[in-house]
Amino acid sequence: MSSTQPHILAALNRHVASLRGIRRGIEKESLRINTAGELARTPHPSALGSALTHPEITTDFSEALLEFITPVSTSIDDTLDHLDQIHRWTYANLGEEMLWPGSMPCLLGPDDSIPVAQYGSSNVARMKTLYRLGLGQRYGRRMQTISGIHYNFSVPDELWQWLADANGETVTQDFITERYFGLIRNFRRLSWLLIYLFGAAPAVCSCFLEGKSHQLDRLSSGTLYNPYGTSLRMGDFGYQSAAQSSLNICYNTLENYIQTLKKAIQTPHPDYARISQSEQLSAGLLQIENEFYSPIRPKRVTQSGEIPLGALRRGGVEYIEVRCVDVNPESPLGIRREQIEFLDTFLIYCLISDSPQCNEKVYREIGDNLRQVVERGREPNLNLHDHGQALTLQTWATQIFDELTPIANAFDEAWSGSRYGDCLSHWRETVAQPERTPSARMLETLRERDLSYYGYMMERAEAHRDYFQQPALNKEQQLKARSISEESLVAQRKIEESDDVDFDDYLRHYYEQYETL
Repeated sequence: MSSTQPHILAALNRHVASLRGIRRGIEKESLRINTAGELARTPHPSALGSALTHPEITTDFSEALLEFITPVSTSIDDTLDHLDQIHRWTYANLGEEMLWPGSMPCLLGPDDSIPVAQYGSSNVARMKTLYRLGLGQRYGRRMQTISGIHYNFSVPDELWQWLADANGETVTQDFITERYFGLIRNFRRLSWLLIYLFGAAPAVCSCFLEGKSHQLDRLSSGTLYNPYGTSLRMGDFGYQSAAQSSLNICYNTLENYIQTLKKAIQTPHPDYARISQSEQLSAGLLQIENEFYSPIRPKRVTQSGEIPLGALRRGGVEYIEVRCVDVNPESPLGIRREQIEFLDTFLIYCLISDSPQCNEKVYREIGDNLRQVVERGREPNLNLHDHGQALTLQTWATQIFDELTPIANAFDEAWSGSRYGDCLSHWRETVAQPERTPSARMLETLRERDLSYYGYMMERAEAHRDYFQQPALNKEQQLKARSISEESLVAQRKIEESDDVDFDDYLRHYYEQYETL
């Protein structure tokens, strides 16, 4: 069990103002659909600018899978307001199309009919599309349409200073990187709690699993579900694969992380060697770092043409990216303020608590706990394991909430309010009352109203569309959004005009960077 030492909590209480400097950003994925709830087959709307260079609106795997990116901010209100404006601008340019409001996807059609994202004719654009073609070959295109929320998080210099002082250390980039990896290790051990609290994907359209074996129950015509499940997205139907199940990426140090990921990228996989070179970047177990599906990643902003591992080697960890949050269909934005407040509290807890290094036994335990909560998280008296000790989910969660309390109190003192303490009380109640979790409430709605998963999501999609269409952005906001879109199109053309090597050479130079790590 991770714990926070008393002298660290005492230092936090002396420096609560540092919590006001936490920087955050949200990336939210949403599928474009037509009025029948089918995946849109139309190109990325030109009014939204270039998916390659727009700073706030891009696409993920599919041409129809939008990704909204908020700027980095120290204000939760500003972050949510910006996400709201991105939605309103998008809806102003979608015509009759809508955004699917859940993580598990809409009516997709045949796998090969799902359009892969296009980014233009430049080398970097062609690489992005080829990578996605490879994902489709390896895992199927349907799996790649599953959506989520990514939460980017970093802490200010003031917090690093008092944390180093409390431990008798000096603030260096090595210190910051080491502490971020400690955060990641704690997060991975305890991420099952976020799956339990935030999981909002217990059901799926049966067509998504057409032709695949599964052990889901039938809730209604066209709807499959796990009776006690929380997030199908984080389980076997989400971003998982047999090939990746053998991966043991090590988070004990930056060097461990770099070398284990590098090996996975450079090691050919026999199944992938049979895929045409025109359909993937490489035959490696991983084509690039992003193919490794992890609930949390260490990150640093890359320079032009730089590999992510190279950026980490160059400058250490700059921020972390939380990737295990489902899109909340009950919120037009896909995430609520109380979720962000809990994430802040939870991540600071993971940062300042003891974080012993992991071994293969701990990694297996982490994976087993996660699977249990994904598939059976609301089952009464569900047992998990913490370093070999069996204890119920409720018992362990209660212990964690007790340790989160002084951190929430520090946030409230920093902001002269009670929101963080109130938020913690709200989520604590869902531990004792599983029927209050988002996953349970969704299933209750489906049963009580005799709705299919498709019918429920279409209701939410239409409600969210109406919400974002009125009121529209004001004139100043529209002009700014239009200007950003137009500037992104210009930027894309400049990249295309500046290419001075052929694509094969571009790829070779890109992969040569792994040799020097």
